[in-house]
Amino acid sequence: MTTQDTPRAVVLVSGGLDSATVMAIAREQGYACYALSLDYGQRHRVELERAQRVANNSGAIEHRVIRIDIGGFGGSALTDNSIDVPTQETEAIPITYVPARNTVFLSVALGWAEVLGADAIFIGANAVDYSGYPDCRPEYLEAFQTMANLATKAGVEGRGIKILAPLVSLTKAEIIKTGLELGVNYADTVSCYNPSEFGEPCLECDSCRIRLAGFAEAGIADPAID
Repeated sequence: MTTQDTPRAVVLVSGGLDSATVMAIAREQGYACYALSLDYGQRHRVELERAQRVANNSGAIEHRVIRIDIGGFGGSALTDNSIDVPTQETEAIPITYVPARNTVFLSVALGWAEVLGADAIFIGANAVDYSGYPDCRPEYLEAFQTMANLATKAGVEGRGIKILAPLVSLTKAEIIKTGLELGVNYADTVSCYNPSEFGEPCLECDSCRIRLAGFAEAGIADPAID
């Protein structure tokens, strides 16, 4: 039950394992959670369907889906049908990186957080099993926090909105164990970069490999795999 004094948080929810865990953490910390998903031109709509499922099943006060077509620029295998999702690991920043995605997502979340009078924004960024994405690093999140403090009415008035990334230093196995302790149903989530229309994982992409390794290390079967 929420009251007028309950702190509010905007939680970025993608439909994946990490954001479902972050939602559970935010609730455990006593926040009234407002789920935010971005329809950014991703190739697979199942992500948004799973985001809705996660929001519904995790007690979000409200779930909004905002359309911002950053995928219209292309440049990523997650938004451009002409680019194949890779199945081989690479040491370089992978082609599944979506240019400026977290910056856009956090900026939209920041706007809603100000309107809500929210105290925090939660994001499932992870710098351990993060696939080489530059916008998942602690130094990036620290820089965005500085910008948010400077660029918002709330920040200027000394009511800065906290950018919280509780998974940033956890391994995938640690994230999974944390989520299970908090009651997360990972069958609701999809992590695959190239799932079927029903959300069945390809089991070959980088995200699938990281997820499979995480469940294996945690000693737990992935409930999303039949």
